[in-house]
Amino acid sequence: MLHYVLPGRCHPTAKMATHRSCALWSYCGRRWSRLMRCCRLPGFRSSWPRGPLGARHLSQEKQATETHFGFETVSEKEKGGKVYHVFESVAKKYDVMNDMMSLGIHRIWKDLLLWKMHPFPGTQLLDVAGGTGDIAFRFLNYVQAQHKRKQKRQLRAQQNVSWEEIAKKYQNEEDPLGGSRVVVCDINKEMLKIGKQKARAQGHKAGLAWVLGDAEELPFDDDKFDVYTIAFGIRNVTHIDQALQEAHRVLKPGGRFLCLEFSQVNNPLISRLYDLYSFQVIPVLGEVIAGDWKSYQYLVESIRQFPSQEEFKEMIEDAGFEKVTYESLTSGIVAIHSGFKL
Repeated sequence: MLHYVLPGRCHPTAKMATHRSCALWSYCGRRWSRLMRCCRLPGFRSSWPRGPLGARHLSQEKQATETHFGFETVSEKEKGGKVYHVFESVAKKYDVMNDMMSLGIHRIWKDLLLWKMHPFPGTQLLDVAGGTGDIAFRFLNYVQAQHKRKQKRQLRAQQNVSWEEIAKKYQNEEDPLGGSRVVVCDINKEMLKIGKQKARAQGHKAGLAWVLGDAEELPFDDDKFDVYTIAFGIRNVTHIDQALQEAHRVLKPGGRFLCLEFSQVNNPLISRLYDLYSFQVIPVLGEVIAGDWKSYQYLVESIRQFPSQEEFKEMIEDAGFEKVTYESLTSGIVAIHSGFKL
């Protein structure tokens, strides 16, 4: 049974003072983080917790402070277990529920993420929290189609090419992905299991690897990937700032961070309808289709706890990324955030 912490009554003036105080501390914290980044000495590997390279050290000193699990207040240690149980429970029906909850629109959102990425031949992609493979499979299909178009252009540009030469060109194709690779990293074994099953069913073998790993402490070397993606996963991470620092660490200089996540609706009417649908319909769908009301109640609540577009943009900047932008989709129901490691 979930236990909810209800806010106590206090004088309006006290509430206002507390709010202003929190806002001031938040503002100062962000400015201090940016100042520390700007003042970092060349060649000096910082162990400061907010620095992108200090994430692994910080992971060893996690404190058992309180955080949120949906609308429930829990310890940070407890949240990790609860989130793991949610996705372990919904893994088998995860893709079906995504179609039902979004009426299939999530497919368009993910396509837009790939179009925004526009990967080049040889791109090395890390897809975090991508257990069922939706982003990875789209990436593989995209780069394979791109490689085939390039191959056709090269053949058309050649003069007096015989049929045998053309046939050999296709038959001797060693890498249909043009050197591109994707690594799917997820902390949940059940989600990875479903992703591997889908990969076999869809015929994806080359250029694809599956890794069990934590977004807050990625099992990869520094400067390894060209692109880092995380779709509908970062709001479930206990320490979002640490996950962002890890994303920065594993990206090559010039690498790109892309995050597709639920956000804040910017239309009042749509916001009211969206809330009604989220709280009254989605948990019911979860119970009927997946036999799990509580997990989908949490998913709905976790969306409301996630920072706004502007707030999350600042968090990405604080992790060391530059040229950070976002694009709201479907009236702000979701947003694609982008940043570069320069």
